[in-house]
Amino acid sequence: MSGGFGKRGAVGVDAIPAPSPAAASVPVAAPRSVPIAPSAPSSTRPPAPPQDARRPDSYYETKSAIFSALIEAIDLAQLARLEPDSAREEIRDIVNEIISLKSLVMSISEQEELLDDICNDVLGYGPLEPLLARDDIADIMVNGNDKTYIEVGGKIQLTNVRFRDNSQLLNICQRIVSQVGRRVDESSPICDARLPDGSRVNVIVGPLALDGPTLTIRKFKRDKLTLEQMVKFGTVTAEGAEILRIIGRSRCNTVISGGTGSGKTTLLNCLTRAIDEDERIITCEDAAELQLQQPHVVRLETRPPNLEGEGQVTMRDLVRNCLRMRPERIIVGEVRGPEAFDLLQAMNTGHDGSMGTLHANSPREAIARMESMISMGGFSLPARTIREMIATSVDVIVQTQRLRDGSRRITHVTEVVGMEGDVVTTQDIFVFEILGEDQNGRLIGRHRSTGIARPRFWERARYFGEEAKLAAALDASEVAEELRG
Repeated sequence: MSGGFGKRGAVGVDAIPAPSPAAASVPVAAPRSVPIAPSAPSSTRPPAPPQDARRPDSYYETKSAIFSALIEAIDLAQLARLEPDSAREEIRDIVNEIISLKSLVMSISEQEELLDDICNDVLGYGPLEPLLARDDIADIMVNGNDKTYIEVGGKIQLTNVRFRDNSQLLNICQRIVSQVGRRVDESSPICDARLPDGSRVNVIVGPLALDGPTLTIRKFKRDKLTLEQMVKFGTVTAEGAEILRIIGRSRCNTVISGGTGSGKTTLLNCLTRAIDEDERIITCEDAAELQLQQPHVVRLETRPPNLEGEGQVTMRDLVRNCLRMRPERIIVGEVRGPEAFDLLQAMNTGHDGSMGTLHANSPREAIARMESMISMGGFSLPARTIREMIATSVDVIVQTQRLRDGSRRITHVTEVVGMEGDVVTTQDIFVFEILGEDQNGRLIGRHRSTGIARPRFWERARYFGEEAKLAAALDASEVAEELRG
């Protein structure tokens, strides 16, 4: 066994003696509270266990006993200084010796599974590690220590993953949020955070969560989606993807609207790929999850209040500060409050091509929601003034929707035309129609053009030299519709 880090000389009444004489000269173990940074996602993670059977309680009792003996036998301070792969090998060596000294009878597969679990507990995010390693999972939902759900292919399913107890789950939640300088406990029971790969995390604990800590992770794929891949998935047609690319390239002010889990952030990431590399982009988010590929990007993130209730930095503070940072584009991860007023002002004062997402079920509802968010911010403006601001600031609304079969579709590409009386007028360029469903319950539909041959942003596209491609995409969409019809 390797002697890469210290081990205690004795572990307890019926526990393990010192594994080797060489260990006596190594420093005494550090306290249990020494933090260990979780290892980054890598190919060394084990595959997810089968989802059709739950482990017996005896497995968790054995694991708990070995884990306790391991913590007594290792020096966490020295372990934290090792590379993740080296630390994993050291832990495996000691656990193998603990199993041998305790005379536990286990098959090779059971022992390997136990080794992986314990390594994940010490170095990573415990039972979540196999789920985080899978690229086909969109969401991980932990409801207390004994129920973990995942979303695969748009459908939610129960897994056999469980935690030792709520204390272990809470410890993992605290480990996640502490990486971004935040905390979660009884005095601050709600927290938004992110994983190193940008995956969004929400944690809510007691006394608000009655059945134990509740953890929700919105996972990002390792291979970032592009508009071309969205075409392959049927999210949008090739012609629609080209129009979206032109919208992004032509610096149209764009709002992406949709429900929870409908793919708003993913689509926003795809649209930003059309931005030129020489543009200065500033992003504002509650939890940084946008992953722009351009070289000149400044990322800003809100900050919750501290223990004294001070030091909070809101989204509105960030958006207002953006205006002093010489931005060419401002991108707001999610507009959910009075920052909508500042974003609209930015769109209307020379920051063309700004983008944001919000929660709404249709383009028309998106306009109403922006109006209500501005009103809730305490601005004493007439309704008509707010609507005029929306009509002159927003060029395009892209609506996404998660359908009942779990698929995600871009259902509307709508441009804001102007005002008629007190009403903001819009016109659809593309819409998605549901035609039926197949024998497997998958919805069948089509994206169709509404026949608008010259959208309102035509002049903007011509300014950027994109009018020929825009005309070709609109013409091709009408031809494709005729062929499908």
